[in-house]
Amino acid sequence: MNDIVISIILGIVEGITEFLPISSTGHLILAGNYLKFVGEKANAFEIFIQLGAIIAVLCYFRTRLWWLIQSLLGKSSTPDGLPQGIARRFTLGIIIAFIPSAVIGLLFHDIIEEKLFNPRGVATALIVGGIAILLIERFCKKPKVLIMEQTGWIQSFWIGVAQCLSLIPGMSRSASTIMGGLVVGLNRVAAAEFSFFLAIPTMFAATIYSLLKVFHKLSSADALTFGIGFIVSFVVAYLVIAGFMAFIKHYSFVVFGWYRIVLGIIVLIILR
Repeated sequence: MNDIVISIILGIVEGITEFLPISSTGHLILAGNYLKFVGEKANAFEIFIQLGAIIAVLCYFRTRLWWLIQSLLGKSSTPDGLPQGIARRFTLGIIIAFIPSAVIGLLFHDIIEEKLFNPRGVATALIVGGIAILLIERFCKKPKVLIMEQTGWIQSFWIGVAQCLSLIPGMSRSASTIMGGLVVGLNRVAAAEFSFFLAIPTMFAATIYSLLKVFHKLSSADALTFGIGFIVSFVVAYLVIAGFMAFIKHYSFVVFGWYRIVLGIIVLIILR
């Protein structure tokens, strides 16, 4: 299959799945194996198109980010601005949540990539994560935190611990952090927004770290396919974020749990 067509397909897959609780890494592994687009170049491409999804988050939440920065600097003059103390507490909470997965990722990334980056491991993680979503939605208590910026440091820490599960391909960073948020008392919207804001330092750090490892293997011949994948990922991710935020204001995450379970079972049947 033509490399440009593959870059468009994988860009769409990344854009759709990065911020939904269904695992972008897992879907890219499955799609890459199906398209026979694997190896060092494929790994570098997947890292690069993640940048498109990250930029989409920055663009979608640009106003909230600007208010947060203004509040941190004590310059907020809008009715929607946060008090400086709350802005600083929230920012520190994001840093606290970022640390656990950063440490675990640095220590065990290569081992996880070697042992678990395969379709069977992804399918198993999809099923386990799907069951976890159904259980959390069924038994989670009434939320106490209705606004993302009200998330406390202890809650932030446990969301960060939950994010460590996302190092397993198929578990999903979004699912791990959003479900972690629900467990510690955030409502669906606050948990999703916290997950998006936590994605900014997490994904930037992971992407830069991975790009530095593979940068020397890239060439100018890759520029077109990588650029197309980046743009497609950005556009699709932006649209998906907007749709997802509208969806969770009215519905639960149960549909994503069932989707994961069904997809995981189908993949395991095909592998047999």
